[in-house]
Amino acid sequence: MQVRKDVKSALAESFRELVLEKPVEKITIKEIADRTGVIRVTFYNHFQDKYEVLEWICNEELFSPAKEHLEEGRVREAVTRLFTALAEHRDFYIHASRFTGQNSFESILGAGIADCALFYIEKHGSGAETSPAWLTPQRTAGYIARSLGYLVLEWIRGGMQEDPAQMAQIYIHLSGWEGNE
Repeated sequence: MQVRKDVKSALAESFRELVLEKPVEKITIKEIADRTGVIRVTFYNHFQDKYEVLEWICNEELFSPAKEHLEEGRVREAVTRLFTALAEHRDFYIHASRFTGQNSFESILGAGIADCALFYIEKHGSGAETSPAWLTPQRTAGYIARSLGYLVLEWIRGGMQEDPAQMAQIYIHLSGWEGNE
């Protein structure tokens, strides 16, 4: 239903605006709903809490587009798209990354990257079919999530000065994917 999607997007946009004004932990559901022009019940028809809004934004902007590239086995393009999407909403992600603890941006980022990595591994293989049995697809995805997540967070916390394509190239180089493309 298109109307439902529009309200969900409007709620997310209101949340995005509020994140630029105050820390995530200080944002209330009432503020998000009021800014959107809906009642709180409408918010809860779309999201469980404000952390789910952050997760939805990340899925829509970062992980779903990356998965489109991973579907075709294009790792470099997926990583480049991730960094580009972060740069397109630079101020939002800089502010969002400051939120720590339970349901933090860092945890959402890690889970999303791990999901993308597992998606790729299940679709295309890990490239390490002769690796020890201990090295499961889940562990491999976790490793990728931690390494790429670390690089992303360092880049964000450093003010995102480097070009997104350069950051993608740095990750591809560090991860050893260069020889696999």
